[in-house]
Formats: sequence, structure tokens, C-alpha cells
Amino acid sequence: MRVAALLRGINIGPNKRISMSDLRSIVEGLGYTDVETYLQSGNVVFTPGKKGDHAERLSEAIEKETGHKVAVLVRTAKELAGVMAANPYPVTDPTKVVVAFLGEQVELGQLGLGDLGPYLPDELTLHGRQIYVSLPNGQGRSKLMEALVRRRMPTTITVRNWRTVEALATLTYESRASRASGS
Repeated sequence: MRVAALLRGINIGPNKRISMSDLRSIVEGLGYTDVETYLQSGNVVFTPGKKGDHAERLSEAIEKETGHKVAVLVRTAKELAGVMAANPYPVTDPTKVVVAFLGEQVELGQLGLGDLGPYLPDELTLHGRQIYVSLPNGQGRSKLMEALVRRRMPTTITVRNWRTVEALATLTYESRASRASGS
């Protein structure tokens, strides 16, 4: 079964730059197969071949190869299908619904956001190891997103928009070979 690794905080500014070809090489160097990257923001899909802590292995390999300490979260195809199914918000614009992936499950109070009323029309729903956020006016001016990503979380957090979540769910469900053959 394929998995998606979500890297936190790479290729956002001038620091922590990792080319996608280098990232693919690092992942392949760990013995993983059917490796594909998606966008430049740290999404890589692969077939592990064996069990283990793929997030930790990948994080250590990235640091060894690039010198960048990067948090990595991993989700299986089944978990990403569950993320898709659990979305509580309608998606008319996939850039206005985001999923914050968490390293561990947290309680709403641990987010430190307090009363969510002042953040309206933005909305937030916590479900398992994901936070779903509806942003009718987009991410750029969202006080909720600003508060969420600037908070010191009790666990790793990395955010993807709905378009990326859909793409990663598709990539983990189907291998590159099956997509190429049309099966």
C-alpha cells in the first residue's frame, strides 16, 4: 500500500530548500519504490515495502542528506480516504478548505484558540489527527489560519489545501504504473 509523506516547512521561503528530484532520490535511497512528488511544497508518495516508522526514517535521511531538520507526517491511502470522507465542509473552491495534519490527536482546548466566534466566517472542525478549516475569504487574510499556524502546538502540524489532499489521496490509491496503463 502506498503512503504519502507530508514534509513541514520546506520550500516556503529561501531557507530549507529541497529540490523534488533530490527528495525522490532520498526516498528511493531508503529502499522505497514507486516514488512520486507532488508540487514543490514537500509531498512525496511511495510504496514502503516493509513496516516501520517511515516518518522518522525519512526525516533522519533528509537531515543527513541536506542538513535540514524537517518534520514529516505520513498517511496511508486508507487514512487519506478517511480524511476525504470526514470533511465537514462543502468544497466549491478547493483552495478555501484546508486540512491541518497533526502528528498526534489533540483536544480542541490544546489548540489555544479560545472562543472561535471572532474568527468567523472561518470555521474549524477537529477530527482525529486532522483539523479541517473552511476559509470562505481565503487563507491570505484569515486570522484563524494565522492563529492556528503560529500557535505552539503540542504536536507537529502541516497544512495542505483541499486540492492537494485530493491529489495525494489519488496518488496513494493508484500506483504510477496503474495510472499510466489506465487500469
